Amino acid sequence: MLKHSTRPWLAGLGVAGALVAASAIPASAAPTEDLELYANNVIVAPGGTTKWVTLFALDTEWSKDIVVKVDRGEVAGFADVRSTAPGDVCTESGAILTCRVQDFDEGDSSVNVVELSVRAKDGAKPDQEGELAFTVTSPGSGSGSYRSTVAVGEGVDLAAADSLELTGAPGSTLKAPLTLENRGETTARGAVLLVSAPYGLRPSQRYENCRYASGAFKDYAFVCTFDTVIESHGAAVLDPSFGFTVPADSWAPTVYHGSAFWFTPADWEEYKSQTNVEDELGPRGTEGTLELKPAATRRSAQTDVNPYDNQTWIELQVTGNQRADVAALGATVDARVGRTVPVTVGYVNNGPAAVGTGGRPGIQVSTTVTLPKGVTAVRAPVSCVSNASGEGEPGEPGAPAYRCFLVGPLGKGERAGFEFTLRIDRAGSHTGAVKLRTGDENPANDTAKILVDATGGQGGGDGGGTLPITGASTGLIAGIGGLLLVAGLGGYVVTRRRRTRFVA
Repeated sequence: MLKHSTRPWLAGLGVAGALVAASAIPASAAPTEDLELYANNVIVAPGGTTKWVTLFALDTEWSKDIVVKVDRGEVAGFADVRSTAPGDVCTESGAILTCRVQDFDEGDSSVNVVELSVRAKDGAKPDQEGELAFTVTSPGSGSGSYRSTVAVGEGVDLAAADSLELTGAPGSTLKAPLTLENRGETTARGAVLLVSAPYGLRPSQRYENCRYASGAFKDYAFVCTFDTVIESHGAAVLDPSFGFTVPADSWAPTVYHGSAFWFTPADWEEYKSQTNVEDELGPRGTEGTLELKPAATRRSAQTDVNPYDNQTWIELQVTGNQRADVAALGATVDARVGRTVPVTVGYVNNGPAAVGTGGRPGIQVSTTVTLPKGVTAVRAPVSCVSNASGEGEPGEPGAPAYRCFLVGPLGKGERAGFEFTLRIDRAGSHTGAVKLRTGDENPANDTAKILVDATGGQGGGDGGGTLPITGASTGLIAGIGGLLLVAGLGGYVVTRRRRTRFVA
């Protein structure tokens, strides 16, 4: 999950799909004094885009009135730092900015306390650096302080082709000649490529200078670093070995969308400091070195003055005729009144294509579980929300019906299971249902029964319905966690305003 939300210095960077943003205390945000605070670092260049520094409060309980003082003295000579708050929320006295904030929502894990825009002044020089000093006081909550760094880098202007269109059948390997231009007047030294791609766009080769996301979504994202020098108005291209392999079990025909984004090395370090991308990246590959010619030297840290043109949207057209059929799986329970039993329901993918891969068209399965009368769900999986409409709370017990979701692909023969714990409240035979919404070509097997045969009295042996889970993880929260790399990318460019109210 994102360490915190960030204001965009780029636009349209996130890849299509679930963009997730949730707050967590970053390792660098150890408690200071009474309050836990965090603010990100930025690097700017004369003539470059505005960037933002956001101070976050990581405590969950606050009083209703907070005073934030920002000392801009160390950066005043080379950076223009201003509050983005409306009206007269913040007042200035020399280098000191004083802001008042109030009315945090109870239970927030982090709160956007104050947001500052940062631009390099015209006379700023590369390698100038200073800190913003934040001091927060809150009656009843205590006080805290934090410092974030503002640095000046050389301004370069990297640019990528707008789009890359690929076509291939399941099992085919496709060349992907991604290019990078330097449209500025300054030589660009080094580059970092972040590829975020869906199920259909798997890297055909795993290189030594690339790191690949781990976990359930290991084929979805990777990062490659290059020590390449690109002269002013020059260009570079990835070597011909680079490409994608369409999975043999891909739905066809379908369309997948991905994204390739280029950073300067310094901008990549800034991005990493604002997300947990390091936690999601696994080991490097072992199949040679991916080249971006020509090769490089390194001087001062550089930041892109126009990062809005650094992204290539990738579209893959999968050809052929290959689909899938999913079938609902119910359960049978024989138990005594008063007992609790585990019951697992779900569905199986009969193939031949994988489902839940994100392609369009394709199958994205939604499962409605209607529990039998006479039972109560005392535990529900977090992958199920407590309302058949899909608008309830994840894992909330006691609902009569649930909407359940599997995040990620499910191959042929694999099963998705949703495990409930049911309390038997009333004797008799009761029937519930598992109903799939798939859009596949065999709706006849999209419904299965949940049968409960409850006997009177207490105690005795009980039989709970079970369904082995042989496929991907069914945890909604865990599955979303697998998308963190993509989420971080989206969060880097899409501001997620926390529920904060500024008052004069």
